[in-house]
Formats: sequence, C-alpha cells, structure tokens
Amino acid sequence: MHISDLFRKHKFAVAFALSLIVIENVAWIIEPTFFGQVIDAIFDEDYASFSAEWWQYALIPMGWWTAMFIINSGMGALRRYVDPKIFMNIFTDIANSVSTVSLEKGYSISKTTARAQLSYEYIVFFEFRMPEIIENIIAIGGAMIALYFIDYRISLTCLGIVIPLFYLSKIYSRKVSVYQKDFHDHYENMFEIFSRKDPGIVRDFFNKYAIPQKRIGVWNALNFGFMRFFLLSVFIVVLYISIVLDGLSAGEIYSVVAYLWTFITATEFLPELLESWTSLKDISRRLKTEEV
Repeated sequence: MHISDLFRKHKFAVAFALSLIVIENVAWIIEPTFFGQVIDAIFDEDYASFSAEWWQYALIPMGWWTAMFIINSGMGALRRYVDPKIFMNIFTDIANSVSTVSLEKGYSISKTTARAQLSYEYIVFFEFRMPEIIENIIAIGGAMIALYFIDYRISLTCLGIVIPLFYLSKIYSRKVSVYQKDFHDHYENMFEIFSRKDPGIVRDFFNKYAIPQKRIGVWNALNFGFMRFFLLSVFIVVLYISIVLDGLSAGEIYSVVAYLWTFITATEFLPELLESWTSLKDISRRLKTEEV
C-alpha cells in the first residue's frame, strides 16, 4: 500500500481532516497579533481607562482575538472527534490489503503479522504526524510573515536560520533512513524469534534490535544540539532588534516573543517528524513491493 494510494482512495476524508488542521493552526498563528494590540490598548496613556474612546480602540482587536481563539478551539475539537473515524477506516483497508497479499504469496504468519503491525504507522503518521507537520509549516511560515510586518530585519533573521536548518535536516534524514531500514528488517523477524522459545536467542535478537535505534539517537542528539545553537543566536539577535533598535511597545514585544517562541518550538520538532517520515517511506516501500 503506497502513500499515494491512500490519498486516492480516501482523498475526500483525508482532505477534510487536513483542512481542519489548516484552519485550526492559521487561527492560532494569528492570535498573538491581535492579543498584542489588546495589550497596547490596556497600557495606552492617551486614553482614559474604560472610556468610550478606549472601548473603541480596544474592542476591535479584542473581538478579532476572541474570534481566532474560538475558531482554533472549535476546529481542534472537531478534528479530534472525526480523526479516529477517518483513519481507523483507512487502517482497516490497509490491514485487509496486507492480509490478502500475504495469503496470495504464502508468507508466514510471523511476517504477515509484523507487516500488519508496521502498516499501522500509516495511521500514526496521518492522524498524528501529519497535523504536526502542517502545524509546524504554518508556525514557521506564519511567524516569519507576522514578524516581517513588525520589523523586516527580525523576519530575515529567522529566514536566515531556516536555510542551514533545511540542509541539516536533509543530512539527518539521509542518515536515519539507513537505520530505519535495519530496524524494520529486525522487526519483521520478531514473531518468529519468539516462536523458538529460547531466551538466549530472544536476548541476542533484542541486543541487535536496539542497535539501529541507538544510532538514530546519536544523530538525533547531534542534530538537536546544532539546531539549539543556531536558535539561541537567533533569539539574541531578535531581542536586540526588538528592544534596543526598535523600541517596540509592550504589545509588540509580546507579539515578537510569542512568534519567535512559536518559530523555535516548531523547528525543534523537525528531527522527530523527519524520523517518522523516513520510517513511513521504508514501510511504504516494503508494502508496495509486495503488490508488484
């Protein structure tokens, strides 16, 4: 079962689920802008507290912020309600396809069971990882766009860090894909190993089974360390621009910090998402080969 096959067969259901994710996260990324304007309205000395002028000045951004919050919360609740129904239906089709092909090719029960279990990674990816990927794309892109309207130099600083992080992520993905293949090779033999009922064989198997994950952990640690170093430099530069060079208002500083923190948090999740993606590609290759 290839990834493209899933989209073709369940394209409307998957598109609906993805649209909820997009709406939810677009509303979320807009919130800090309006909330920053609300803060400025509260601390603005040109208006008497709670006067008619103050309400006119503060009511519009407060209304927009409330609307974004309601949209974000509503779409999030709806998505969490419909996702299990959509993706478990997809998993039923995948498991049935794996079982049918295995019977036709005469695979062992051990290999069939293992591949059925591995195929569940499709559901994990689309139900949990795909929302995170979309969320992080919107967070990174939206944060840079929002920061551009506050000060273009802050946005360019963030953009400058995205480029090296992109190439660093490509290297990480290429290295991890090798270990993901090794990990899945071992996983397919797990049920057969247990059937031998020999503790020594089981212990030796799991010692080898852990090696790919340990090596992935090493690359994950290196990648995370480099990313944090780059992000620290961005944080310092942005704070310097915001406070020293621009003299931004309290509300604008809140918006900058909120968007910057969103940007940093989103980039930190990249290695984990790439690991999930490379794992899914290897599983897709295995299941696709069965159907040829």
